[in-house]
Formats: sequence, structure tokens, C-alpha cells
Amino acid sequence: MIDKTYDVGIYCRLSNDDERDGESVSIENQKLLLQNYVRQRGWNEVDVYIDDGYSGTNFNQPGVKRLIEDAKAKRINLILVKDLSRFGRNYIEFGQYTDYLFPSIGCRFIALNNGIDTMSDNGSTDVMCFLNLFNEFYSRDTSKKVKAVKKACAENGKFMGTYPAYGYKRDPEDKHHLVIDEDTAPVVRRIFAMRASGMGFHAIAVILNEEGIQSPGTLYYQRKGQNDPRRVNHQWADATVKNLIRNEVYIGNMVQGKTGTMSYKSRKLVSKPEDEWIRVEGTHEAIISQEVWDTVVSIDQKRVRKKKTSDGYKSIFTGLIYCADCGFKMRNHTEKFTYKDGSPGRYSSFICGNYARSGKSACTVHTIYENVLEQLVLADIREKAQFAEHDPQRLVQQIIRLKEKEARTRLSSYEQELKTAVARISELERLMQNLYEDKCAGTIPQTVFQTLMKKYESERAEKAGAVPELERKVRSHLENRQDADHWTEVIRRYTEITELDETILFELVKRIEVRDTKKVNGLRVCDIKVYYRYVGNVDDALDQERRDQYEKAV
Repeated sequence: MIDKTYDVGIYCRLSNDDERDGESVSIENQKLLLQNYVRQRGWNEVDVYIDDGYSGTNFNQPGVKRLIEDAKAKRINLILVKDLSRFGRNYIEFGQYTDYLFPSIGCRFIALNNGIDTMSDNGSTDVMCFLNLFNEFYSRDTSKKVKAVKKACAENGKFMGTYPAYGYKRDPEDKHHLVIDEDTAPVVRRIFAMRASGMGFHAIAVILNEEGIQSPGTLYYQRKGQNDPRRVNHQWADATVKNLIRNEVYIGNMVQGKTGTMSYKSRKLVSKPEDEWIRVEGTHEAIISQEVWDTVVSIDQKRVRKKKTSDGYKSIFTGLIYCADCGFKMRNHTEKFTYKDGSPGRYSSFICGNYARSGKSACTVHTIYENVLEQLVLADIREKAQFAEHDPQRLVQQIIRLKEKEARTRLSSYEQELKTAVARISELERLMQNLYEDKCAGTIPQTVFQTLMKKYESERAEKAGAVPELERKVRSHLENRQDADHWTEVIRRYTEITELDETILFELVKRIEVRDTKKVNGLRVCDIKVYYRYVGNVDDALDQERRDQYEKAV
């Protein structure tokens, strides 16, 4: 019986725990072994999928994800691995793939060294569950051993973290020993000195930011030579200062094991109770003297913050207000007072969250009182509602014109891409037809036919897959019309609105940006920009409408 020709996806995995097993489990050796097997059978090697440094306890790995996607897309119809443990050691999840997913999509699975083949009738698949169960036991046992080793090292005062605390660096001669970093240690000493003098966490953070002193987060990525992919603001903040001051590493003590995973299958960290922490004293040179440490500790113990009484008040604008300059969400602050007649009152305001966190080096305060904000938003809604009521179709046209103007360049690009893709699909289909005719006529060898047909079909599938998205983008101007129509229909109901509530804001508003206050003729002026659901900010569209009305009047 002649074996069917398969399109093969080769999967290789190497975890950190495997490295001690040597060359036999290396990625390169796995790949060579499997590639030779494919060539010997005359199959087509489509791609090699690699997960280097990933655990086999779950399938949330980039290589596995890409492998499964290609199998579902029919790009491959056979998955080849060295052995079952390479694919994964979670026997429940593994069974879902081999027993349900792969058969349903017509994909064959072979684990070479285990003699497992889902298309074989020799009973090889009957032992798969036992092999996977064994692999999971192995993974669990390995995890226990690794944790035991790390715990023993921590109990001996060895540093087992990934990155030393700010002010320290790894000893070049012993990676488990910390030495003082003379570049950052002076900053640590100064922070403790400021705290010992009675300064608060926020005041310290503000000073450090104003002086341009690099925070731990900034320094970390700078030394790695890369930017933070999360685009997090790494300036000094209250929490940064507080965590630093309360870290015993600065008096020469090593405190580890504060967090751990819930199980060997999960990478999610959870906090451990303090009695489970591993504390070893005098493991490295201290940056802070015991006297300074005791002074700071006593200040923290004395300073019991008086919490403001709360009546459960929450602003209807919470979550909607953003700083127009830095993009941070604005924080709500409330202050209670008593009127002359004895009745209670409240001031509610918003300030820039970036300023509140890191001081004026990050941004300005952008203060706006809630009652002022409410009046400005009400006025904005009424204005838009009146325009929509007066001539909705004209306003819709102005909104669409504005949105299409902004997207005109992109739209032209999408149209050209679509035209090129459709033309190329037609060309590929013609080439595939000619190729098939040449094969039938015997003018080209079978191997050449298969190679070229596979290449053309792959490109055709890629182009065809891109067409629906390009068509959607080209049709987006029609969606703009629908969105604008819906928005005008909704906002017309609010021409006489006198009061805001959460329901109205949720229905109408997506985002409100607050600019910093300015003084005009001795008066504080605050400008806001309201972004509405479906259409965004329509001030430019209204400006055009106003110009048109003026020209008509003149």
C-alpha cells in the first residue's frame, strides 16, 4: 500500500528543565530527526514550529498556537513530534487535541519515539493516556524538585530573584550574591534620609521626578536596552517609594518566598502569608544603617492616616474623564464642609491622575470642579442636540465628510490593496489551471507540479483570506453613515436637557478630555472636548456647519 502524501508540521519544544538532559533533547536534534523522517517518506515539510524555553504543563505557547491554527486552516494535515512529552505533559488537555480536535479536522498525529500514530490500527493510541499520565507525573515531580532546590538556596541566603532591588546588582563572581550598585545606592540613601526627616511618600516621589532621577522601572528597561512593551509610565510614584522603604534588603537581609504559584500548571503568582517568607539576615552589605531603618519604621508606625468619612458618593463622570495633555485618567476628589446653617456640603473635583501620581514633572494639575464639568457637558450636549434637531441630514453629511476626509488616504490605500489582491488571485488561478494542463500532458514532472501547485495555492489562499477584511475597510464609509444617523437620532432627544445622570452619559458619551485652565481677563477658563459614542468629537463638523450658515446669511 502506497502511503498518502502529507503536508507536515514539525513541532519541537525545549523547556528550561530539559537543558540538563544534554544534546539529545536539543531543538536542533529534534528538528533533524523529524526532518529526516519526513524526507524518507516523501512527505512535504510545510513548517517547523518551535517553543524554546516553555513548560509542557500547558498549551498556551506561541508555537503550539500557530501549529493548531495551521491545522485548522488545512495548511498541514499531519503533526510530527519526537515524543509525547515534547508536545505537552497535561494529559487532560492533550487528550482533547488527540481524541477530538485532530480527528475532527482530519489531521494525523505521530509521536515518533513512542510509536504513537493516530492513523494506525496497531493499538498504539491505547497507551497514549498512560504515557501522558506518566509525563504529567514527571512534570509534577520535576516542579517539586526545582522548588525544593530554590527553597534550599533561599534558606542559605542566596539571591534567587530575577532582578536585584534598586541600589544593588549581582556579584560578577556569584550571581546569587548581591553587591552595592554605586550608581543608584546614593538615591536609596537619600530616599531613606528624606523619609527619616518626616517627608511623605508622595513628596519624595515628586522631588525625585522633578530632578529627573531615573526610577527603578526606567533603569531596568534602559539597562536591557529596550522599551517597555506595555508602555507603562515608570516615573517615581507613592507606591514605588513606599515599597522601597519597606524592603529589608537595604539593611543586609534577604527576604524571599513572598509569592508563589498555586500549582505546577499555573504561572499565576499569589501572595504568601508572612510566616511562610524566608528571611535570612546579614547576607550582603547594607546600604542603610540599622539606626536609619529603625527611625523610618517608627515613623511608619506613628503615622496612622485618618481616613476621610465616606458616604458612598461616586461621581457620574468616574471613568469618563481624561487629561487632554498626557492622556491619563483624571482622579475624583471630594471634600466635605458645613454651610452656615449647619447643613452638610461637598466639593467634588477632578485632577490629572498622572500629576496626582508623580507631581508636576509628569503633568499639570488640570483641576476642574464637577459642577463646572457638568455645566460644560450639558451645554455641549444641548448644542449638538439643537443642531441635530434643526437639520439632521446636513449635520450627518458634515460628520461623514469630516470622517471620510480623515480616512481618505487610508481608504485609497485599501482600495488599491483590494484591486491588487483580486488581480493576483485571478492570475494565480490561471497559473494553476495551466500547471494542471501541463501535468496532464506530461510536460512537467510530478514533483515540480506538486511544488508549484502548493506554492500557488498557498499564495492564493493568503490573498483570498485578506480580501474580506479589505472589502470591509472599503465599505466602512457606509458604516460611518449608519453611525452618524444613529447618533443624530439619539441626541435629538436631549435639546432641552437640564440635568445629567449615569444613564444619559452612558448612552451618549464615550470620553471627555479636560484641558488645563487658563486665565482670560482675570477669569479661569476651562476647555473640554466631548467624544460621543458612534461619531467621536464632532466640533469640527459643527464648525463647518457654522461657516456654511454664515455664508448663507451673508
